[in-house]
Amino acid sequence: MTAPDTHDDPHRLAWRYSDFAAGMLASERTPLADARVGLAMTFVAGATNAGGLLAVGQYTSHMSGIISAMADNAVIGASGLVIAGIGALLPFVLGAAVSAVLVNWARLHHVGREYAIPLTLEAFLLLAFGLLGSLARVSPVALVADVAVLCFIMGLQNATVTKLSGAKIRTTHMTGVVTDLGIELGKLFYLNHNRRRRPGAPLIYADREKLKLLAMFVVLFFAGGVTGALGFKYVGFVFCVPLAILILILAGPSVFRRLMR
Repeated sequence: MTAPDTHDDPHRLAWRYSDFAAGMLASERTPLADARVGLAMTFVAGATNAGGLLAVGQYTSHMSGIISAMADNAVIGASGLVIAGIGALLPFVLGAAVSAVLVNWARLHHVGREYAIPLTLEAFLLLAFGLLGSLARVSPVALVADVAVLCFIMGLQNATVTKLSGAKIRTTHMTGVVTDLGIELGKLFYLNHNRRRRPGAPLIYADREKLKLLAMFVVLFFAGGVTGALGFKYVGFVFCVPLAILILILAGPSVFRRLMR
């Protein structure tokens, strides 16, 4: 009896990973695939957002806060800060628009794996953000460009995951996620015996799987934030490299398969 040939095992593992990663970004979506992509990108968003605060001095995914600050600054006459807010808002909108253009173009031309294209762009833009960051200390222009690139990245990612999940998942901010988490907790602790007051009223049950998933989004956003803050604090803008690699690990196999066709 001969021993099994394990020479091709690394190749088999590589192909299994390639199939797994490509399936996560396939055009035919499943809730499991959406959750996997969403969780990975939530970690990246948390790291980028928290690290970005240390890097450029402001959060770049919180458009509600930025628009509110613009309104406050407009009232007190701080026109320079209003312009700075516009400089963050417009790149975010542009990033979302570019994501929609790329995804719809890929669908129209039957490219396949259309969500991998904007995510790959995000990875390279993160590297550009790190490069600009190294110049931001000596050039105010580079700092402004860094903020714009980071806001563009956040808009690009948020729109991509929104389209990918059918608007069920947002990854760059937690307001909606925490709201949904609270709704499910309310259902979980609802006392169904109160329905006796109105016969025939439906029982109220929490979606426990959804509850777990929402909690995981919050935990991973926080964990990403801690990781990003530590990375940018102790490593600096070089920390953009592992974040970019993480995205490429996710999106790379889909892009590579398309290029090899």
